[in-house]
Amino acid sequence: MDIKTENASRSFTPDISLEKLHKMAAELILPGKFLLRLLNATLVLVTDLLARFLGSNLVRRHFHLMLSSLVLFGPLLSFWVSKYNVFANSNHYLYRKFLKSTWGWTSIFSGSFILLLSTSAHRPPSLLLSHLSRIGIAGVFWWGSKSILTLLENASGTCYEPLKPDQATLGTASSEQPLLLLHEDQTKASCLRANMIWRGYEVSQDVLILCLCCLLLVEELSVFGSHLAKAKSLQRSPGGPLRFIFLLCVTLFALWLFLLLSLLANFPQFPSQQLGGALAYLGWRGLYQGWYRLKPGWGCPGLPGEEH
Repeated sequence: MDIKTENASRSFTPDISLEKLHKMAAELILPGKFLLRLLNATLVLVTDLLARFLGSNLVRRHFHLMLSSLVLFGPLLSFWVSKYNVFANSNHYLYRKFLKSTWGWTSIFSGSFILLLSTSAHRPPSLLLSHLSRIGIAGVFWWGSKSILTLLENASGTCYEPLKPDQATLGTASSEQPLLLLHEDQTKASCLRANMIWRGYEVSQDVLILCLCCLLLVEELSVFGSHLAKAKSLQRSPGGPLRFIFLLCVTLFALWLFLLLSLLANFPQFPSQQLGGALAYLGWRGLYQGWYRLKPGWGCPGLPGEEH
């Protein structure tokens, strides 16, 4: 009986071997490898097309004109856009999470792209720091412009407090707008925090930073096409991380354009928004079309893609 039971138990014991485990693992790994190859091929195709588009003469030479036309004529879309659409709410998620931190997102993504691009091109650390300094210089320009505009707004504007209903009845009943009490000792920030009304001359800082970031991203991303061509001639692969961060930068660029169009269409403020766009254009013109084109002896960091 013991021998029979032992033989019976052996007959029901599964035959597990290393060969079967290897075959099972290979069957599970093959779909994963196929999926990774498919994703990598898609990433290569999409980034190649985007690099070719951003590196074209049409975009590099005329994007600032396209952006200027958008800022000038974008407010006309307010006649066709419904005031009840999702993006007509100033408390929308995109406005709260991205609009107030536009420069932070742009500096992180563009700085990461420059870092990976310089590493892929085997540039020395001094040249890497020189290229990264462009982001820092643009950040100084944005901080300085924001500080100066805030000072000018506080100096030229005035804070008003609406009168209460019982106070308003003492005034003329024919007035179309409610009477206001003047507060001369308030800044714009403290006035708005107190739920009062601020009136004065101002420049849209939101349009300024969105236009500046769009112009900066186009300048920095436009060299990726030439980098791909050079890597192909040397039979070197730029790598998946560089392509992925490039795709993220392009996505961020599209998001900034969408937010700019939403602001112009849903919250038109003429000429505040146009002045913000003009200031961003002057900053880009002075940096990328002016200072960065000078010789290295002038302390300029150089243009994107330069090897000096």
